[in-house]
Amino acid sequence: MEPTKIERIESTRRYLRKHAIKTILNEYDSEILGLSIENQKEKYQKMTSSPFQFYRGSAYLFYYDVLRMPISFHTPADKPTWLQGDLHFENFSAFMNKKGDMVFDTDDFDEGYLGSYLHDVLRMTASIALFAEELNYNENEQKSLIRTFLQTYYEQIKDFAEDNADPGTLMFNDANTAGPVQHALQSLKTKEREEVLEEVTTLDSEQRQFVRSEQLESLNEEERVALENAWPEYIASIDAENEQQKGFFHIKDVVKKHGAGTGSIGLSRYYILIEGKKDGKQRDDIVLEAKEARTPVPAHFLSYDELFTEDKAHHGRRVITTQKAMHYLEDPFLGYLTIGDHHFYVRENSPFDESVDQEELTETKGMNDTVEVMGKITAKIHARADADADEIPLSYESEEEILKAIGDDFNHFLSEVVVWSMFYKNQVNQDYLLFCEWCRDEFDIEI
Repeated sequence: MEPTKIERIESTRRYLRKHAIKTILNEYDSEILGLSIENQKEKYQKMTSSPFQFYRGSAYLFYYDVLRMPISFHTPADKPTWLQGDLHFENFSAFMNKKGDMVFDTDDFDEGYLGSYLHDVLRMTASIALFAEELNYNENEQKSLIRTFLQTYYEQIKDFAEDNADPGTLMFNDANTAGPVQHALQSLKTKEREEVLEEVTTLDSEQRQFVRSEQLESLNEEERVALENAWPEYIASIDAENEQQKGFFHIKDVVKKHGAGTGSIGLSRYYILIEGKKDGKQRDDIVLEAKEARTPVPAHFLSYDELFTEDKAHHGRRVITTQKAMHYLEDPFLGYLTIGDHHFYVRENSPFDESVDQEELTETKGMNDTVEVMGKITAKIHARADADADEIPLSYESEEEILKAIGDDFNHFLSEVVVWSMFYKNQVNQDYLLFCEWCRDEFDIEI
């Protein structure tokens, strides 16, 4: 039986969109990142678990789409915001800052770049809809959560612009949060620094070393020498105020880390055991993580290279520069190094890192409380990473430019972003099904 005209049109649309998804993913993952077939299969297997996980792993598809979709309220091209770059529901967590305070904030800066604040906002609002849908919230409830995020973002931006709050020092802790976020912060207080050591290392003849496994693999001699030769660059990159006594950063052991993340599959990652305080106590050893950094996803779609100085061409430095600009009292071990043609950033692998409990998010109040904090944090990172931050070459206040872009009619902004977010959530759901078809056909992945 011949297909009807409507069936033919729908079939053609599906074919063209599936071809676009395949082309974009192959271009980015295979051609640009150089992922092997095995790495692609590993990454895509994780992405087939749900529409939200697909969305997490395909930021390049988001940027390809969003730059082709007309929407108002963008800031001018010559007044960009420093972006987190991959803002979504699971890129927030509770952790300890360098003064020992438990705070809740964004926790991933690999895609940090310059562009319209709206790219972060739209990526986040679509993720709220997708994440909420996964937790069985209906469309009206999804829209309400998006409105909560946008309202708190806007109010916080206004507070900064009117000097009612300081983005340079604002923190979110258990005193000014509620619900799941507050509970995540409180749970960190029961953790001990030694937990990471006990999880990935062992004492052998009174010497601590990593426990080798499928996830933690020894380096060969050439790799070990290359990392040790690059180590002085890392030490020199640490902020002077965080320098330690001689021997503190002595490398005791190194392993390669496998099997972590989705977007970072195929990139090199090392765990590095350093001496820490030299008082003869093995529990003072510290585990650092060196993670490969590459050109951020937004840079393939946005052209702001002229705003980077020469020394910021190093992508490891770009990542830690983003974190320093967006965080108050950031990780004191932040630094960067270069091995061959590969850039890395370094941070502590800390046990003080806790996501919100997903079970608590199934209740409307808990979900609403969480989204509210995320809206305030998004405003804070945008307002902090501008003329107020030493690391960022921006001569203006981002919060002022964002308010100008939103304009006097906030309700118009609110309604347009909600409509766009729900439209794009539905697009992601359709794309997910096409992606799964492609994965079955191309990579023989079982869904």
